Amino acid sequence: MARGRPREFDVDEAVDTALAVFWDRGYEGATLADLTDAIGIRRGSLYAAFGSKEALFDQVLLRYGETIARYIARAVLLPTAHDVVAAVWRGAVEATTDENTPHGCLIVHGALSCSADNDAVRARLAEIRRSDRQRLRERFRRAVDSGDLSAGADPEALATYVATVQHGIAVQARSGAGRSELHSMVDLALAGLRRPEQPERPEQPEQPERS
Repeated sequence: MARGRPREFDVDEAVDTALAVFWDRGYEGATLADLTDAIGIRRGSLYAAFGSKEALFDQVLLRYGETIARYIARAVLLPTAHDVVAAVWRGAVEATTDENTPHGCLIVHGALSCSADNDAVRARLAEIRRSDRQRLRERFRRAVDSGDLSAGADPEALATYVATVQHGIAVQARSGAGRSELHSMVDLALAGLRRPEQPERPEQPEQPERS
């Protein structure tokens, strides 16, 4: 049986190259010409390998989650909720300010300016962000159950807060904020979080003045 023609490019390398293009220009901003030129293939080869631009973007999102954004999966394995929060924010700073990659976050910026024709792509990115919040929420719920967080802590609110700061880091990085500047911002945000092992002290009644 005759074998088919071998691919004229490495698919894994093509996905990595497409990741950089989508990350830099967003989903709509990255044209097929941009992608084929960067990868070094013809449009027909791209369709033959991936099926469509959207299907290629799905592969890029998988790669991004397995590499650049893996700090989230690692963070939720840490022993305390405070460690988790710190690792998410520090990881976001490192990932969004790397000198060898576009600044910002593909998941945050990838489809912000998409038209209605690409609502499916925007929804896909929103689902990834929801999934990350769910992962954090479950981790904080376990922290409540174990006593690492107080019984009155709200895992949903804390997860939303952590994600909001994480996304804000990406926006600032995209706008030109540097790594040291963003780490200083994280220092400030962490200082505003009361550690679980430091319960809030109840208010003390005012003492009458001595005569």
